[in-house]
Amino acid sequence: MSKGSDNPADPFKKALAEATKVIAHDADLNVTYTVDPAGISGDNVRLPQISRRMTRDEVLVARGTADALALYHRYHDAGTHNRYAPPGAIARELYEAMETARCEALGARDMPGTAGNIDAKIGAEAERLDYGSIRDKSEAPLSVAAGYMIRHLATGRDLPHAAQNVMELWRGFIEEQAADTLENLQNKLSDQAEFARCARQVITDLGYGDQLGDDPDAPEDDPQDDAQQDQEEEQEPDSTGQDDNEEDQPDASPEQSQEQQQDTAEAQVSQDDSVDDEMSDEMEMPDGDAPLEPPAPQPISDADPNYVVFDTAFDEEISAEELAEPAELERLRAYLDQQLEPLKGAVSRLANKLQRRLQAQQNRSWLFDLEEGILDAGRLARVVANPTTPLSFKTEKDTEFRDTVVTLLLDNSGSMRGRPISIAAICADVLARTLERCNVKVEILGFTTRAWKGGQSREKWLQEGRPQQPGRLNDLRHIIYKSADAPWRRVRPNLGLMMKEGLLKENIDGEALEWAHRRMIARPEQRKILMVISDGAPVDDSTLSVNPANYLEKHLRDVIAMVERRRAVELLAIGIGHDVTRYYDRAVTITDVDQLAGAMTEQLAALFDSDPRARARVMGMKKVG
Repeated sequence: MSKGSDNPADPFKKALAEATKVIAHDADLNVTYTVDPAGISGDNVRLPQISRRMTRDEVLVARGTADALALYHRYHDAGTHNRYAPPGAIARELYEAMETARCEALGARDMPGTAGNIDAKIGAEAERLDYGSIRDKSEAPLSVAAGYMIRHLATGRDLPHAAQNVMELWRGFIEEQAADTLENLQNKLSDQAEFARCARQVITDLGYGDQLGDDPDAPEDDPQDDAQQDQEEEQEPDSTGQDDNEEDQPDASPEQSQEQQQDTAEAQVSQDDSVDDEMSDEMEMPDGDAPLEPPAPQPISDADPNYVVFDTAFDEEISAEELAEPAELERLRAYLDQQLEPLKGAVSRLANKLQRRLQAQQNRSWLFDLEEGILDAGRLARVVANPTTPLSFKTEKDTEFRDTVVTLLLDNSGSMRGRPISIAAICADVLARTLERCNVKVEILGFTTRAWKGGQSREKWLQEGRPQQPGRLNDLRHIIYKSADAPWRRVRPNLGLMMKEGLLKENIDGEALEWAHRRMIARPEQRKILMVISDGAPVDDSTLSVNPANYLEKHLRDVIAMVERRRAVELLAIGIGHDVTRYYDRAVTITDVDQLAGAMTEQLAALFDSDPRARARVMGMKKVG
């Protein structure tokens, strides 16, 4: 007996892989088991790893995940999907969720045995994301609720408790806005194009029609036809006028020489040829209102239109919860707390100092000596001393940071491994809780790559014959540890992910900064602050080996210049042992990672300081240590 059969889970994994291929109608499907997030890419299906113990929950989730991905592979056509896919972020999330629900609902209708398995998968995911404890729909993702709603209406099945809770929070709103569109939904499931049009109408009903982009069913040749028709109409009066002129002219006299008549005829032919040439040129090269060529693709980077990425298909923007199981996140979080127990007290003291400064501004922010408002009791003594003195009133003044969002963008590169990433994680943890207590929303993001030395992008580049100057040649991984609207209590374990072995790889700072900036400008808050924490210049060996040596660094400088020029976001940076002042206008460089907590709190306090001179003094370029 081979060693491979020693694992009691192997027979089940083999059987599940074969069943997945059968459901997907694809005998060539490649099924693997991995600790990475489950998913499907082309003919490759990744299923969650199953331990030797084969617990009931593991088996149910694996079966449900396998069925869901197999049904998606079977019923989903990527070309149709991409044709109708909207460009807007929220609209795209709604569209993707409804398409996934369509495929799963088709499977439940045609193969009822898959329905229970997928229920188990949905229930496990909803429990992991703590959907059951949500009481306000503002905390529940609308796209997830819409997907649940589609599945419920198409199958008639009740959802697991936590998932049902999310759907019910949004159900009234969805039914009120899109009831007519969702009528007879079951008849549209088999036709993906018809369902996609229905999904786009649902998105419009829910108020996100402005994110749909152009209608993919609109005729593409109308502008050209209109231009051609206009040209023909312009020519008709000329020919008619010419005929009229010929009729008005007297007949040629017999004495007119044949040579003169021939010259006139040749001139007329030449004129007609000229008109025909002009019309032909106009038909071949229409004006800007009726282009024959499709519009040029949007550039990868707003900061530098010449910045090139070889392939974005392997990039991912992913929540921390999707990169590790809840139990593993809790374990990693406990390890993080244990590693930094001596430092935690000092960080907390600095955070409390920051909180007192912010709250002091809140408490002191009053306007005095007004003619109306709240009676100022502290100045009644003047009235007693001089009864002719008018009463004084006061009113509370809005503070600058009440409508503010702060994003902490953390370098998750391999050079941060060890104490730097641990301290960065705990500082982000404590500062997020501190600012949240002061009604300042906080988002925590991380950036790295999915692989060392290029990953799947480089493999594709090699297969295509190593084209010259491919641009960025690695697979990005942008991690959302905490979104701005997520309460801290729900995402606290997520920062433990930074302790996960193998997570920290290479860093492409420019695209990460542009990603964080795009997320911020979409926020409704009036004031936006973005703090970058990094320990070096952007480095990716795969990209730099086939492009100019300053390729990534130049793009980072271009992105920083764009952010600082637009002034929609206040940008500052902290470099750990690395001089970031050569990139950022507002920057601090620290020589010892233990100074990070002090630098972060000092920088944030300066931004919120009501004294402009104090802000200018602290926010100037400097080096600590």
